Amino acid sequence: MVVMGRVVAAQGLQGWLKVQTFTEYLDGLIDYDIWQLGNDKHPWREYKVLECNVHTKVLVAKLEGVTDRTAAEKFKGLLVAIPRSKLPPQAENEYYWSDLIGMRVINLSDETLGTVESLLETGANDVLCVRSEKGEILIPFLAKVVQQVSMNEKIIRVDWHADY
Repeated sequence: MVVMGRVVAAQGLQGWLKVQTFTEYLDGLIDYDIWQLGNDKHPWREYKVLECNVHTKVLVAKLEGVTDRTAAEKFKGLLVAIPRSKLPPQAENEYYWSDLIGMRVINLSDETLGTVESLLETGANDVLCVRSEKGEILIPFLAKVVQQVSMNEKIIRVDWHADY
């Protein structure tokens, strides 16, 4: 499963959900008819998507069996995932954001800068949000900065200093 979004709220009175996407484009989840929803505390469950639309900076989705606001509110905080087999293949040096989250970030001096907590899309480029006990570091995901992504080792090597 590849996590591609998170339910952030209920929308309206008829059971619609607001979904923050983790995809490159806001409408990246619209083409999938079946979503898996769950997280660490709630078992993953499959839901049929009846309708899904872009609404400002989120998606609004209607899932089968979710008929009112009270039911929709129970989904807040759940993650939205798609089976990896349903996703298009990545080109060389392209990564799904969900694959990068949790990876350790090390600079060229072998200093551990932290762990990727999330990513941001700024328009100009994506940004790694790296968290350590010292706080958060924002590192641009650019070829001149990101030297290597090792999926096997779960390490991202960057040309970046801890004090930037």
